[in-house]
Amino acid sequence: QVQLVESGGGLVQPGGSLRLSCAASGSIFSIGAMGWYRQAPGKQRELVATFTSGDNTNYADSVKGRFTISRDNAKNTVYLQMNSLKPEDTAVYYCKAIVVTKAGGPNYQYWGQGTQVTVSS
Repeated sequence: QVQLVESGGGLVQPGGSLRLSCAASGSIFSIGAMGWYRQAPGKQRELVATFTSGDNTNYADSVKGRFTISRDNAKNTVYLQMNSLKPEDTAVYYCKAIVVTKAGGPNYQYWGQGTQVTVSS
């Protein structure tokens, strides 16, 4: 079994910054794609930023230039630095990882429990 634990959410004023962390633990042989999604009330879950293959990244247009995804492979951890936050960034942020749990085994998709980000004055 694999667990993803997010942290770093909270309440911040417009224009402020937050840094989210997502640590993967458990039966991990390798991690492929790993990144962040968000879901605002009444809306569908959407991509925020993710590592795809290798060091390639993909960002939602709405966060380009404001958010930066990074990772520490030794710690199986991915980060999301969020700057110049706007009220429309308010959502529950989820971490997702594609994990191989044993050599030659299949990929499995895992989600974290989510962390609330609220941008409000």
